[in-house]
Amino acid sequence: MKKSIGPRALAYPTPVWVIGSYDKEGRPNVMTVAWAGVACSKPPCVGVSLRKATYTHACIMERRAFTVNIPSEAQAREADFFGIASGRDTDKFVATGLTPVRSDLVDAPYIAEFPLILECRVVHISELGLHTQFIGEIIDIKTDEELISPDGYPLLEKVKPIVYAPVQQRYFAIGRELGRGYALGKPSK
Repeated sequence: MKKSIGPRALAYPTPVWVIGSYDKEGRPNVMTVAWAGVACSKPPCVGVSLRKATYTHACIMERRAFTVNIPSEAQAREADFFGIASGRDTDKFVATGLTPVRSDLVDAPYIAEFPLILECRVVHISELGLHTQFIGEIIDIKTDEELISPDGYPLLEKVKPIVYAPVQQRYFAIGRELGRGYALGKPSK
């Protein structure tokens, strides 16, 4: 029998996305978020929800752009740090030794070492109580060439993204493939 645990901000798993933005002075900033996901397929858009108290919230409001930097398993420590330290008083790039890269398409930086980058222009902002949801249209996706499949998409097993369990505050690698297609009816390639 199922037991009710009441309404909570809970979904398993949540993505580990590092949001890149510039502050008013043009300094690169990053912040790890878990309240995020695909918002639309045409035009391609993602949504990220941030508390107004965060430094990144103010940066995105100012510049109307952000990047989604998807870390691999090897970058879990940096991703965790980006969610704990504040850009108000910490240069997270100096602290981690990672490299900010200026996007030539949107007014936001991305992380050179991360395997998958979405460059986004803010197209909609919704106030949702404690959080503001920013909908960003994906202007371009950048990935390391060796991660791209023959059909032109990054391969999950090569990107090795991580996911987060917010209640337990634990990071996880993504496991094995269960199958392909509709109702797992197609064999894996």
